[in-house]
Amino acid sequence: MPQRKSDARETLFLEPGTLWAKVTERTEHALHCGALQSIPTECKLVEQGGVNFLVRVLPNLARKEEAKKKHDKQTATSGKEFNPFLPYEEDLFVADISDTHLCLLNKFNVIDHHLLIVTREFEEQETLLTLQDFAAMWACLAEIDGLVFYNAGKTAGASQRHKHLQLVPLPLVPDGLQVPIASLFPSIQYQGTIGTIPGFPFAHGIAFCSGKHDVNGTVQNAIAQPDPLEAASSTLEGYHSLLDALGLMSGDRENSNRPLGAYNLLATREWMLIVPRSLESFESIPVNSLGFAGTLAVRSEQQMQFLVEQGPMTALKNVAVPTPTL
Repeated sequence: MPQRKSDARETLFLEPGTLWAKVTERTEHALHCGALQSIPTECKLVEQGGVNFLVRVLPNLARKEEAKKKHDKQTATSGKEFNPFLPYEEDLFVADISDTHLCLLNKFNVIDHHLLIVTREFEEQETLLTLQDFAAMWACLAEIDGLVFYNAGKTAGASQRHKHLQLVPLPLVPDGLQVPIASLFPSIQYQGTIGTIPGFPFAHGIAFCSGKHDVNGTVQNAIAQPDPLEAASSTLEGYHSLLDALGLMSGDRENSNRPLGAYNLLATREWMLIVPRSLESFESIPVNSLGFAGTLAVRSEQQMQFLVEQGPMTALKNVAVPTPTL
């Protein structure tokens, strides 16, 4: 059962108006002490299907791969899977969000001020999101205009089993749309409150806040900074509706806290998108939630050339679930 509003309100620890200052202070500290190990990138815009995809080349992944090898060794030695969040690295700690969630810097960040919204206790990444997850998400979105995403399962690009949402500030592309896929928003077709994007050649569903949205994906007349707990409750309802529409919600909701398949979730202050997943990568190019926002990453110039030839939308189509036929 969802918590009563009065009970849930007591769980929020984050003092309004403080998160961004905490993020910038902790980023400076973590860079100075070496805890934050940003990965330099080169970027290229690749157009397909009406979307200008931002593709990053990550030629220097040595530090991240070395850390993964160390974690794998610890797992093999202890017989228990390594969990970077229990305990978390103190130098990456940003803020306590609630009694169930905290905020950390992403250690190997590609995007500046990339945040992790992590459950204090271990929960599987594949479990359904809860009222508490969305309350923590909105507590952060009220402070930072960003894109929150959730890779629900390894097939959806999750690299850690411990449940965590992620937040990156907007816009994703300098001097561009808030998110590259927003160029397709004017063509959205609705069935009730759930929309589909004709330019997406795969199963998906999108829901908007009340109000009309413009070409940038910004909702006109919407509340920019809603109460986190009120927003969490309505977002949870919308989340369940999208899962239902996409065939991802179990009929036995009382006894099951897992979806019927892997998926990616993306959310801003204005909209929420869910895409069911079938494969973890396109050829050898991994795809997580950010791919469906219009940003992808490759490891080499060879992969970049391959992606340019095949097209980013083709990559998304191959790792998603086919659009159901009537």
